[in-house]
Amino acid sequence: MPTQQEVSEKLKQINYPGFSRDIVSFGIVNDVVVSDTKITVVLVLKTQDAKVVDALTRDVQKVLGEAYPGLTIEPRVTIQEARQAQQAPQQMSYLNNVKYKIAVASGKGGVGKSTVAVNLAVALAKQGMKVGLLDADIYGPSIPLMLGVDEQPAFDGKRLIPIEKYGVKLMSLGFLVDSNDPVIWRGALVTRALQQLMTDVDWDGLDVILFDMPPGTGDAQLTLSQSVSLDGAVIVSTPQDVALLDAVKGVQMFRKVNVPIMGIIENMSYFVCPHCGGRTDIFAHGGVDRECKRIGTDLLGEIPLDAEIRIGGDKGEPVVAANEKAPQSQAFMDIAARIKSNLTGQ
Repeated sequence: MPTQQEVSEKLKQINYPGFSRDIVSFGIVNDVVVSDTKITVVLVLKTQDAKVVDALTRDVQKVLGEAYPGLTIEPRVTIQEARQAQQAPQQMSYLNNVKYKIAVASGKGGVGKSTVAVNLAVALAKQGMKVGLLDADIYGPSIPLMLGVDEQPAFDGKRLIPIEKYGVKLMSLGFLVDSNDPVIWRGALVTRALQQLMTDVDWDGLDVILFDMPPGTGDAQLTLSQSVSLDGAVIVSTPQDVALLDAVKGVQMFRKVNVPIMGIIENMSYFVCPHCGGRTDIFAHGGVDRECKRIGTDLLGEIPLDAEIRIGGDKGEPVVAANEKAPQSQAFMDIAARIKSNLTGQ
């Protein structure tokens, strides 16, 4: 009898109709139940298009039927669109002129999420995409420091004009308030500020916008998932168990609000001594890969614990911008290429 994990791996062979991404990474596989005689796959869809439902049902039966000929294959499809519309009839959708919208998130602080978001944004720009980076970490905006920007955005009479650096259009509350002033706001103000960073800024014409999310699963995450049709979420973690525990919570939070999980990045994955070249797994190694297999998502890549990455963030010159060919930069470039391929099929 196959395990749930083995069945999930088989389901990755099935792409969502019209897309190059599989149904597992899309987040529509809600559950897999395996018994001695039957495999039940629960799919949760937002569309009522009968062609999509029929295609997915047929593909699940075909792929699993060929893999496990002795078992009955039962796909179950649940449509959530109508129920969600009744719950939130006033819900607005922002950034409709941006092709792809990706949240870069983490379950806890201190895992290097902002460093990853900045370098991924620069890497995507180097790969020919028109990229925006919105600093959604209202309480601790770090994009101004990491990209070396200390100016205020211009205003065209209607909207703020994003500041551009390294080919990336940027906006952060840190551009608008004194860097030494703490933001002491309740949740409602955080929600409103995030909405204004989307509506009152000229983001038109972008291929992709990355949201550098605050750590955790709070107001900002819910506001974004309810206000924007996100194309995916990228979760950043370090290898140790305490970080992975919170990273999984982040994955489950986005799945609950029907945001596809593009995968998890293992940051500070290993250290390579600059003198002897020896490798040390300071925070252990392989934990993210094991957890990805357990929960049915992809390991997008491993970023080393490296002084040049840290120095680049402190200097406002991301390592990908400073030296694209460096091994540290290539890790980010490879992950950016995977994300771009998932989005565009190219």
